[in-house]
Amino acid sequence: MSTKRKIGLGIAGLLLMIGLILLAARDRLAQRAFDTAIEQNVGVDRSAALPDGIHVYVCGSGSPMPDADRAGPCLAVLAGRQGFVFDAGAGSIRKLGRMGFPMDRLQGAYLTHLHSDHIDGLGELLLQAWIAGSRGTPLPVSGPTGTDQVIAGLIQAYKIDSGYRIAHHGPAVARPGGFGGTAQIIDLPEGQPSKVVYDQGGVKITVIRVIHDPIKPAFGYRLDYKGRSIAISGDTIYAPDFVTAAKGADVMFHEALNPKMIGAMQEQLAKRGRADSAKIMADIPGYHASPEDAARAAKEAGAKALVLYHMVPAPPAKLIERLFVGDAPKIYSGDLRLAHDGILVHLPAGSQAVDYSEAF
Repeated sequence: MSTKRKIGLGIAGLLLMIGLILLAARDRLAQRAFDTAIEQNVGVDRSAALPDGIHVYVCGSGSPMPDADRAGPCLAVLAGRQGFVFDAGAGSIRKLGRMGFPMDRLQGAYLTHLHSDHIDGLGELLLQAWIAGSRGTPLPVSGPTGTDQVIAGLIQAYKIDSGYRIAHHGPAVARPGGFGGTAQIIDLPEGQPSKVVYDQGGVKITVIRVIHDPIKPAFGYRLDYKGRSIAISGDTIYAPDFVTAAKGADVMFHEALNPKMIGAMQEQLAKRGRADSAKIMADIPGYHASPEDAARAAKEAGAKALVLYHMVPAPPAKLIERLFVGDAPKIYSGDLRLAHDGILVHLPAGSQAVDYSEAF
């Protein structure tokens, strides 16, 4: 055998040995990475390190339009040791779980209105509150007239599933009394713009009438805790009562629809013979706020920061965000941000700071 051939076979053997070593090492590295991820994340209370104050989890910043990156509208709030969820759009509760929200601290859910895109994740919230939250009593769900019908329907829809879980995990884990929700109808008399609906443990929640006709009533909310506060618009056009109730809030979370973008979508749909869809696009700007409307509300309320969430259509890329906000920065000179799923907004007690972090 020639020297050249011997060298070639030697190199081939060496490469084969290296390949086998790397293959074995790859499996060991994969196992090590998996074990590390388990150790760092599973069963860990990621909220334990948060300072006392208000912490807002953006669990859904999208709209009914298909979006792989954004869940339907949802904001969860941790105020001290108490947790609350405001609306539960599609996919939002899984995002909330990924963000490490402590379900065992959940006191209740609050609905702004009963449009499907704000409640189509509510069934999953009830299940997660029950099992992940180790609840022994149904979750209180507060909202407008009709909330009781929604909760009753979800209980019926998930009743078979609940029986399976109790049988599988046992009543000590899947506590039968914790399944489902208890509807609490918020009665805000006509002519009354707002009222306190929760006041316990230093946390005060105020419901606010907003304008989302023909949906009546539609609500926004304000939450106060230890001198810090947030205001949540829900779906509305510019609403003077919301501005009044949000006066001095540290952060205003406001929905926003860009009418020019929706108009362009309407025109394209009409060109392609999609008359029904084009009609819907023509209708929706009439009961949503533009980014400029949201900026006006934040300016008049004196909010320290404005976070746009539940955006229609949600900008698919950073480059388009500037188009979406339009002239809003000219109206509101404070800290204006576009939300995305996974962002947390922190308002530490005893401070004026508004901080942001990423959960994933």
